[in-house]
Amino acid sequence: MTARSSKLLSSAVVALLGLGFAAAVSANEAAAPAATAGGKPAQVGVCAACHGENGVSASPLFPNLAGQQRSYLEVALKGYKSGARKNPVMAGQAAALSDADIKALAVWFSSQKSVLYTVSPEGEAKK
Repeated sequence: MTARSSKLLSSAVVALLGLGFAAAVSANEAAAPAATAGGKPAQVGVCAACHGENGVSASPLFPNLAGQQRSYLEVALKGYKSGARKNPVMAGQAAALSDADIKALAVWFSSQKSVLYTVSPEGEAKK
């Protein structure tokens, strides 16, 4: 097995595990409100399987959501839900989300501390 096929197989396994986890969580949270009293949306548990509880992924296969622009996250999730953005795993995750769920998730992840940084022309990391 080549390194590329091994990586693809790993990605497929992780995606399938995420779908199974999401189905289980979604069945348990069907009647749950979009956010708990603390402001953390109930659906974060589903996202956390790949993107991390606070939006910082433990795997380079999945993007970090922490600190992303709220509007970007909303547009992306709505795009997955409508089919305008093509990703079978994310389409499945977004399909059950209401507009209120999407907004709550975007607000939550955009408010989390980002681990991303840019490098200045002088070579210094700016966080």
